[in-house]
Amino acid sequence: MTDEGSAVDTRPTKIMYVAEATAHGGRDGEITSQDGQIALKVAMPPALGGDGNGTNPEQLFAAGYSSCFHNALVLVGRREGYDLTGSTVAAKVGIGPNKQRGYGLAVALSVSLPVLDQDIAAKLVEAAHMVCPYSNATRDNIDVTIILG
Repeated sequence: MTDEGSAVDTRPTKIMYVAEATAHGGRDGEITSQDGQIALKVAMPPALGGDGNGTNPEQLFAAGYSSCFHNALVLVGRREGYDLTGSTVAAKVGIGPNKQRGYGLAVALSVSLPVLDQDIAAKLVEAAHMVCPYSNATRDNIDVTIILG
């Protein structure tokens, strides 16, 4: 399953919550959230020439996207009356150079819905992909592949 073009306006009509975080030192520094829930050392991963002694933006994006997508999945599953016991969403976020001499991201979401029939699971995953704010923010901007297993 991959993203296909969409002309749907996915911008919020009302802001219900605002998260705040500050970075010091870029990819070799630290990040904190305004409420103190996040206070992490950030470091370049070894694959990008760093020591890997800290988290990195790609790990944080993977954590956020997988959590958000799983919540969307639970929401649409509950709306449809399905049991999502044991369901999981894992995200892999890749980074690499793009054609504009900058960098781009690619995401692979692995979704497991062990108690559901594959056809029903596929429909719920498709619906969750339309509901999830991360999916809406990334649609038509980066490659997002969803693997249902």
